[in-house]
Amino acid sequence: MASTAIGLKTHIWNNNLRSLVILATYPLIMLGMLWALGAVMGAGVNHSGAAVDPVTLGNQFVYNYWPILISVVAIWFTVSWFFQTNMIRMVAHSNPVTRKDEPELYNLLENLCISRGIKMPHLEIIESHARNAFASGVSDKSYAITVTRGLLASLQPDEVEAVLGHELTHIMNRDVRLLMVCVIFTGMIGFTAQMLWSNLRYSMILPRGNSGHGRRGNSMVLYFAILAILAVGYLASLLARFGLSRSREFMADAGAIELTRNPDAMMRALLRISGRDHIPQATDDIALMCIENSVPFMGLFATHPPIEKRIAAISQTTGVPVPELAPRIPAGHDERFQKSGERAPEWLNKTLGQGTRRNPWA
Repeated sequence: MASTAIGLKTHIWNNNLRSLVILATYPLIMLGMLWALGAVMGAGVNHSGAAVDPVTLGNQFVYNYWPILISVVAIWFTVSWFFQTNMIRMVAHSNPVTRKDEPELYNLLENLCISRGIKMPHLEIIESHARNAFASGVSDKSYAITVTRGLLASLQPDEVEAVLGHELTHIMNRDVRLLMVCVIFTGMIGFTAQMLWSNLRYSMILPRGNSGHGRRGNSMVLYFAILAILAVGYLASLLARFGLSRSREFMADAGAIELTRNPDAMMRALLRISGRDHIPQATDDIALMCIENSVPFMGLFATHPPIEKRIAAISQTTGVPVPELAPRIPAGHDERFQKSGERAPEWLNKTLGQGTRRNPWA
């Protein structure tokens, strides 16, 4: 599995290139939305009966307002870049921890960082039954690894180490920076679309009182045209994030194995996480960054490769068989984060049912 490191430099270079492309793409999406809004709004308020050219109206609208738009984009990005740590913490409902708070967890991560000679990221914990983790940040000063309490209570120490190695690899591969750029701009466009839509509902574009049926009909057409533009612009910003290769998870799995020299632990960690990854309070942006996201984005798009394929890739590449698991009920942990037992993920039940191996959850 570690042999995939041959292409690591290319992967990092591609991530840096994608970051630059996204930095250019999102402002272009917003300029496109501005142009379309100018075209339909200009046509909608023209009551002189004279012919109007939507292209000219859109161009004029962009010419008049592009400095304001670019300034807003720059301010938003700057604020988000420097305060994204607190923003992620608020959205994920996580809390920072120190060596004093979680000595075992802290030591595991510190040892991994020392082995690579890199600065240790901040540590955060989400108080949730879910079993998941993610990395965030855009620089050495802001990088952080967040894990759930459920993951710590359910995984063995070497499995937790594998998860930390996975997230640390995301940081070293610059996957995290790329994801954060996507999150920042998608949030900005979503906020802009909602703000414009809210203002539109109370603007002078729509007639009030008893107006002529013709004008009211035209206004309704304009109303839905602007709604369509906002929806398309927001959808375009969401789809841009799917330009992110899902191979990043395979690369991070490989990196974790290279760090820990323990492919068995990585596979066991994925098996324990499978089917129990959903963090109820987390947003789609947080789920996108997690080690596993079994819930499709917007119910349509898979943001991660199937976990069974990741386990199969590790097993086939390293020659280590897929492990069997014993239930993990750690003594001394808060009972809120314990389960009465483990149940196999549905996909594993089907796989085992077709073979001769014993179901480890039976």
